[in-house]
Amino acid sequence: MGGQACVFYGGAEFSRDTDFAILADPENLERMQRALHELDADLIAVPTLSLAHLHQGHAIHFRCKHPDADRMRVNVMSKMRGVDDFNELWQRRTTLQGADGTIYELMSLPDLVKAKKTQRDKDWPMIRRLIEADHIANESHPSPQQIHFWLKEARTPNLLIHLAKTYPNEVPKILSERPAVLQSALEGNESEMEKALAIEEQEQRIADKKYWEPLKLELEQMRRKT
Repeated sequence: MGGQACVFYGGAEFSRDTDFAILADPENLERMQRALHELDADLIAVPTLSLAHLHQGHAIHFRCKHPDADRMRVNVMSKMRGVDDFNELWQRRTTLQGADGTIYELMSLPDLVKAKKTQRDKDWPMIRRLIEADHIANESHPSPQQIHFWLKEARTPNLLIHLAKTYPNEVPKILSERPAVLQSALEGNESEMEKALAIEEQEQRIADKKYWEPLKLELEQMRRKT
């Protein structure tokens, strides 16, 4: 669900972290604990791995010592802001198979983009790259769902103008979801579109900050007790 997923989707080149979204129930938590044991992974920050902390929305952080994953950081979450619960994410997942037969289950690209709408500076260029890469890969044969996804989430003015010109009949269907950006795209007004995109980003950054404020307070209280 993080940098490694972005690598698979063509939006990043390298990541030393592996972020997992997991189903937070007792049986699955035992599986996760066994996997972390096999990786010789140590907890490196509060909180501890527990169903309560996962249900609250905390991220649990580990560092691996196994030779095959030496110093790899593993981050585990179950609940994220602006993203559906795990069961729905699992139904929409992307399944890929590596050359060696290994199966990789990725958060779907639309869900990954939602999860990346954070207050972190590095996530917003990543969203742009993910959508641009998906458009390049599927431009010649897009599904209606992909067209709507691009129109709803693209953050590159040139790409948005191109999409509005290419799919003018699709824009009105979702205009109400993104009026300022898509109206500017229809008009080919790049400067107004950049302003609208900046407002969108700022609103999401503020929402993410508000979401994490109580969780950060809990973490600080945990640190003081350790």
